[in-house]
Amino acid sequence: MRRFLFVVTAVASVCTSAQVAVRGSDQLQVKEPPMAGIHWARGHAKPHSGGGSPDLTYHGGPVLTAGAYVEPIFWGASWANSSFVADKMNGLATFYSGFGNSSYEATNTEYTDTTGAHVGTAVTLGVQHIDLSAAPRSGNRTSPILGEVCAVAANLVPDGYYPVYVDTPRGSAGFCAWHSVGTCPTGVTVQFAFFFNLDGDPGCDPQDASGLHSQGLAALANVSGHELSEALTDPHVNAWFDASGQENADKCAWAFGTPLLTFANQTQWKIQGNWSNLAFNGGTGYSNLSGQPGCVDGGNFK
Repeated sequence: MRRFLFVVTAVASVCTSAQVAVRGSDQLQVKEPPMAGIHWARGHAKPHSGGGSPDLTYHGGPVLTAGAYVEPIFWGASWANSSFVADKMNGLATFYSGFGNSSYEATNTEYTDTTGAHVGTAVTLGVQHIDLSAAPRSGNRTSPILGEVCAVAANLVPDGYYPVYVDTPRGSAGFCAWHSVGTCPTGVTVQFAFFFNLDGDPGCDPQDASGLHSQGLAALANVSGHELSEALTDPHVNAWFDASGQENADKCAWAFGTPLLTFANQTQWKIQGNWSNLAFNGGTGYSNLSGQPGCVDGGNFK
């Protein structure tokens, strides 16, 4: 894991339903955290390991037994453009609001910590933040994203989850999103994730034909389910992953079981499954792209 310093500027401002960031003069220093749970674009996924058990194994780290507290951050000047925003911002709020206590979220709950406590079922949506300053042109480094979280979120929640949605298209990058963990200069450790703008991006498109969401929102929702599932089961990147380092959502990337999943708030989404050791060993899962029948999505596949 590479470690170096990156300097970002602090942010302050408050709105009613969202917080809009305005750059200030204070500076924060953030070390480079690990990039984990990379959601590769179609055709870029790394091959699954051959031989041995494909199951996830436990490596001693924590899982989020209380569930997740989520504060989305929308970064980039395009988030002031109503045609660019479309249904994405409100749609993601609806997505996270229905994620908790859904059958899809339950696909993560078989995983436990050292005490035997399971991943929690609750997902709480906090305030969302908007930063209209220029977002990074690539997602190849984690420290700018952690720096943004540390600067924008005024009241950091320990082990809170802060997904950062930039207005930057993916371009030639081979991935759609990733998640990570890091500690802000205030001493608070947070989970965070990075998401490209996926409008019109065939490599990161779940091909949702339902017409319930725009293509851009449907794409972000699918990869958001992937990254939050991994933040729940492997928040510090030292809990549950397989012999190749793949986490539960990695192993089922682009493998869809149920055409549309119904969340707790009755919204419907096309979301790929998550790996289940129990389903693989019990013969009740569906196959990932490597032909391993261990995927579940909480719909027809429990």
